[in-house]
Amino acid sequence: MRIERRRRTNRRLAGIGASGGIALGPAHVVAGGGMDVPERRLAARAVAAEQTRFGTAVEDARDELAALAARAEMLPGAARGEMTFLLDAHLQMLTGSRLVRGVYRRIGDKRVNAEAAVKAELSAIADAFAAMEDAYLAQRAQDVRDVARRLIRHLTEAPANAFSGLAAGTILIAEELSPADIALLDPKRIGGFATELGGPQGHTAIMARSLGLPAVVGVPGLSKRVLEGDTVIVDGASGVLTVAPNPETVAAAKRRRNTLRRERRTLAKLRDVPAVTRDGIAVSLRANLELPGELGAALESGAEGIGLLRTEFLYMNRSDPPDAEVQFAVLRDMVEGMGGSPVVARTLDIGTDKLAYALDESVAAQVGANPALGLRAIRLSLSDRPLLETQLEAMLRAGRHGDLKILLPMITAPQEVRQTRAAMRRVARRLKRAGVAIAEPLPALGAMIETPAAALSADRLCSECDFLSLGTNDLTMYTLAVDRGDEHVASLYDPLHPAVLRLIQFSADAANRAARPLTVCGEIAGEPRLTPLLVGLGLTDLSMVPGSLPAVKKRIRAIEAGAARDLADHVMRETDPRRIADHIDRFNDRL
Repeated sequence: MRIERRRRTNRRLAGIGASGGIALGPAHVVAGGGMDVPERRLAARAVAAEQTRFGTAVEDARDELAALAARAEMLPGAARGEMTFLLDAHLQMLTGSRLVRGVYRRIGDKRVNAEAAVKAELSAIADAFAAMEDAYLAQRAQDVRDVARRLIRHLTEAPANAFSGLAAGTILIAEELSPADIALLDPKRIGGFATELGGPQGHTAIMARSLGLPAVVGVPGLSKRVLEGDTVIVDGASGVLTVAPNPETVAAAKRRRNTLRRERRTLAKLRDVPAVTRDGIAVSLRANLELPGELGAALESGAEGIGLLRTEFLYMNRSDPPDAEVQFAVLRDMVEGMGGSPVVARTLDIGTDKLAYALDESVAAQVGANPALGLRAIRLSLSDRPLLETQLEAMLRAGRHGDLKILLPMITAPQEVRQTRAAMRRVARRLKRAGVAIAEPLPALGAMIETPAAALSADRLCSECDFLSLGTNDLTMYTLAVDRGDEHVASLYDPLHPAVLRLIQFSADAANRAARPLTVCGEIAGEPRLTPLLVGLGLTDLSMVPGSLPAVKKRIRAIEAGAARDLADHVMRETDPRRIADHIDRFNDRL
């Protein structure tokens, strides 16, 4: 027994940090949310009754979601917006979606019980999502699982999880928690959570960040490695869960937690302070948003606008593409919510492999062997003019309500910008003839530099565009031929590779010569460690996830732009990424 107790002391379980912060408390192991349901063959005469039973479960699930929507109104601002959007998406999935249609079809064709049909249809959809080479879209499989699990619970009449009555500071340990589960938590009572499944871009992680709950996801075998009542430490920044920590580890965690709390209070004071270097160079800091629910977090962080609004969320979890009215309503609310600050909305950036499951199954035949190099982003939009013009109509109309700019993804040639501008003018003329109010003048049109082709022709792009945005994530991937989601080559992904930095510098110089605004909206914009290098390269418009903004602002206010330019000069003469990293780290150590 003593050996077992020693073995279980101070165990570190590695996962993925989903929501920063430190939480320490007793573990509550949530009962498995698996979908181990029996499969029964049905007699032909029982099929209709089983489909009716499934229809009743769908209605019960919709009623439950409506009740959750009412409860969501009591959540804090950012979490309330996120939960409202999510529940709307789940209601869509319970109204003639592929999931619901597929279950009805399986009950009839396979003559199986409704629970088994739900599980089989979920498996087919989830496999399709998981195969997508896009972290955000792959995470949408969680939404489908949540809805399927809710349907099975109603079919089996199983009780919902309840978290009331738990001790203050309890840490939830689960295979998976749905955003609806998170919405039921009291942050004053629940310290944090860890799950076996899930990713940092899922709705559950977003909800955790909105509520300020430390969270670690993706911990292999978690529910079998933690016992009810175990003391655990959740480190949401490093992605580590410590089980049965020793006194030294507990003391260190408490010190770290107190330090983080002091840092948050200090950073919060920077909300309304300008991002200006010590020698007077102003840097514009904006927010990247995936979902409408993150608007509150952007405002709270002091963002000067939205530098990148990804519009893919409009197309997710639907049985057909959203019409212009639906898109306009969402975009108008986002533009108005920013109170006159600029909003850069990117047109659809999805490849046809993803559209086959997430947007329109009719385009599945167009899937190429390599989606990353195939018909995706602006190529797809220009090949499907109704899809593009519907989105442009919504953007032109929303632009009347504030400063909206339109950003085009995956541009590789100036003619793609010219073709899109012609389409925008064509839509504008049609709307004017119909008496529909639109932005006057027409919104600024920009191009994302995400490929070496775009970077090396940045000077030509400047003659066609009103502004440019650097998407450094894809630029790094395409320059180095590395998929950072592939564990076999992910270690080769390095935005400090000299080839990547030279393309960034080339783009920045071209934009400066043409007097075109250039925003960095890739992940490097939100890394305080790299802020001096970006400023030194003359990049003074940065866009990042809202949570990164205060720390980047703090770093900006600690540096001198002149010294940062000297750093950039040294870095750009180097050919070894390790020496580049050393230059940057030494610079930051002196601050």
